[in-house]
Amino acid sequence: MMKILITNDDSIGSEVLLPLAKWAKQFGEITVVVPKYEQSGKSHCVEFRKAFEVKQVPFDDPDIKAYTVDSTPADCVRFAVEGMRMEFDLVISGINRGLNLGIDVLYSGTLGAVFEAAAFGVPAVALSAKKGGFAEAMEALEEIKDFFIRHDLMRKNSLYNINIPINHKGIRITRVGNRYFADEFIPQGDDMYLPTYKNTWAASDDCSIDVNAAFSGYISVSPLTLDRTNMAVFEELVKLNL
Repeated sequence: MMKILITNDDSIGSEVLLPLAKWAKQFGEITVVVPKYEQSGKSHCVEFRKAFEVKQVPFDDPDIKAYTVDSTPADCVRFAVEGMRMEFDLVISGINRGLNLGIDVLYSGTLGAVFEAAAFGVPAVALSAKKGGFAEAMEALEEIKDFFIRHDLMRKNSLYNINIPINHKGIRITRVGNRYFADEFIPQGDDMYLPTYKNTWAASDDCSIDVNAAFSGYISVSPLTLDRTNMAVFEELVKLNL
């Protein structure tokens, strides 16, 4: 029986947390460790210097223990593994309220959690859905599960980013794209600015890129790696060490 950790960056208040945890019970024993408050955009941030609160909290499933961490999603994973001394076979992060595509991989707290899992050698998947699309995302989980099993994806790679649009029309294996939005900072007065953005995506038929696939209506499945080494350049330059 698998031991699965579920976390997110939308906090214990996420409306899809309980349905996701109940769905995941088909695979084994579930532990929920999530931020106390929303941590969107916190990336792989962790707390090294200040104490933070960790509390067991009520959860509407007697088979599942749930905890809140007053810190980031990466700290949720870090505390579950090193603070609680628990071992996991899989980490599921999400389902995020909003897609995490392209450059979002660098910013997302949802992705920060799975990268932290990878740092501990634990296989992990990040799940994100278009805003307003939690119901459709939950309905798509069985199809995604079957796709992973049929193609043995977790044996081929241990880290994936999955994005689920509304009314999807299939699944595509994708690579991470680039920036698809431009930042805007709206003056609020008193030297305050509200960060927001506008979509700058240009339609494309290349659905091997996650942004294009998701915006074209496909579930995007991107294999990721924790290693940021440019191996092509490394293989060329390492000869300088001889």
